[in-house]
Amino acid sequence: MHGPKRYEPGAMTSRPNILWLFSDQHRADVIGARGHPVVKTPNMDRLASEGFLFEDLFCQGPLCVPARASLMTERYVRDHGAFENDYFSSGELPTMLQRIRDAGYHTTAIGKMHLFPHFPDVDDGLPLMSAMGFQEVHETVGKLACGFIRNPYTDYLDDLGLLDTYRTFVHARTPWRRDRQSRPDSKPTWAVDPSPLPAEHYLDTWVGRRTEEWLEDYRRDEPFFLWVGFPGPHDPWDAPIEFVRPYEDAEIPLDSTRRPDIPGDGPLSVFLRSFLRYSSSDTLSDERARDVRRHYFANVTLIDKSIGRILAALERTGRAEDTWVIYSSDHGEMLGTHGFLNKMVFYEPSVRVPLIVRPPGGAPRGQSRPGLLEHVDLSATLRDLAGAGEVPGSAGRSFASSFSGSVLGVREAVVSENYGFAMWRTERYKLVVYEKDHLPVQLFDLVEDPLEDHNRVDDPAYAGTVSDMVDAFVRPFLSVAPLRPGPDIVERSGQFHIPTPRGPASPGD
Repeated sequence: MHGPKRYEPGAMTSRPNILWLFSDQHRADVIGARGHPVVKTPNMDRLASEGFLFEDLFCQGPLCVPARASLMTERYVRDHGAFENDYFSSGELPTMLQRIRDAGYHTTAIGKMHLFPHFPDVDDGLPLMSAMGFQEVHETVGKLACGFIRNPYTDYLDDLGLLDTYRTFVHARTPWRRDRQSRPDSKPTWAVDPSPLPAEHYLDTWVGRRTEEWLEDYRRDEPFFLWVGFPGPHDPWDAPIEFVRPYEDAEIPLDSTRRPDIPGDGPLSVFLRSFLRYSSSDTLSDERARDVRRHYFANVTLIDKSIGRILAALERTGRAEDTWVIYSSDHGEMLGTHGFLNKMVFYEPSVRVPLIVRPPGGAPRGQSRPGLLEHVDLSATLRDLAGAGEVPGSAGRSFASSFSGSVLGVREAVVSENYGFAMWRTERYKLVVYEKDHLPVQLFDLVEDPLEDHNRVDDPAYAGTVSDMVDAFVRPFLSVAPLRPGPDIVERSGQFHIPTPRGPASPGD
C-alpha cells in the first residue's frame, strides 16, 4: 500500500483547494510550535511540522476591521480608509477575493469576517460580501457583537433557548458599553468567567462544526477557497470550564509587566491614557493577568481542537492531498505584557501574528522561516497559490516561490497603522509616529531592549536613528494624504468609538 502523496519542492499541485483558518486576536507566540511552555496546540503544531512556520508576520493594523480590510484589498490602512472598526474601507477598491473568484475558485466565508462595521443584522452586509468576491457566505460575528447583531449563530442559540442567557453574559463584558454608557453591571476587561454555554454550543465550536459540514457536503467541480473565521481567542475570556481546568494549576509565566512612561501631554499621552482606561489595564494586576492567560490559552486549545476536526474532515473527503492549509490571525493580544490587555498599541504582542502554511500533502519536514513580512504579502501569496491575477494597486509581495525552495524575500521594514498612529519596524528598531504631525512618539531598540521596556525617542544617542527612519520610511509613506473619513483618536480627545448612523457606537469585537 502506498503512503500519502507528499509535497516536494518544485511540484505544486495544479489548481489546489485553499483552506484559510483564521482566528481573532491570536498572539503569535501562543502556539506550542513556537516554543510556548504552557499552551496546548497539537493540531497547529502538526500543521507546522508538515509545513512552514513564519516567525515575523505583522498585521497592517492591530484592530479587526483595519487588519482585515488590508488583507482583502492588499492595501495599507491609510489607502483603504478603514482606520478604525467604525469606518468602512472604500467600496471601489479591487480585492484579492475577486481575483481568486475570477480564477475559477468557489469562494466561501464561514464564521467571523468583520471586513466592515457591523449592521444590525449580518445579512444586511451580504451585498458587500458579494461585491468583495464571496460567492457563498455563512457569516457570524464575534462574541461581543453577538450580544447585539442577529446572525446564524444567534439563531442557533435562540432555537436552543440559550440566546437570552448568552446575551446577558456578553452585555456585561462589552467595553464600548462600559466606556460610553457607564453601566453599573459592566465587568472589566480582565474579568474571567467560563461561558454559560456548554462547549458543544460555544461559538468557536459552532464555526468549526459548520466548516466540517461544509467540507463533507461540497460537491462542486471548482476548487474552493474557504476562509474560516474563528471568533476566538478574542475577549471576553470565557472558554468553557472543561478547557480551562487543564490550565488551573499550571505555572503561568509573565513577560515584562513594566508599564510604559506616559508623557504628561501630547498625542501619545492621549492615546495610551485612553487605552489604559478602555481596556481596564489601569486596574490590571499580575495575578489577574495570569488568570486571563489561563482562559486565553483554554480558548486557543478549543480552537485547536476544532482545527483537528476540520483536518480530519479534509482527510475523510480525500482532499488533504490537494489543499493548501493556512493558519493565521488578524492581530495579537497584549495578555498583560507592559500591564496591558487587548491590542491597538504597537508593541510586539499586539502587531505580530502567527502564520503556518501546509502545502498539499504536507512538506517533507517542517521548516521555520524568519524574516519580516506583512499581511498584504500573505494576501498576495494566497492569490499566487490560486493562480489568480494581480490586484491593481496592491502593496503585497507574494512569497509563494519560497515554498519551492527559493529564498524568502523579506522586507526592510513593516508598517502597521490605526487610530491616526503608525509603526515602522525593521530588524533592529521600531518607530511609532503620530501621523497628522509626523511626530515620532516611541522608538525601541529591539536588540538592546527586546521587551520594549525603554522608549528611546528622546534619547540623544538615538537621534540619528530617529532621523534616518523618518527620512527613509516615514516621509515617503506619509507623503500621500490618507483616505480618512473622520477624526483620529487624538482629535476626538481619546474617545475610542464614534457615533454612527446605526447607533451610539459600532458594537464591535
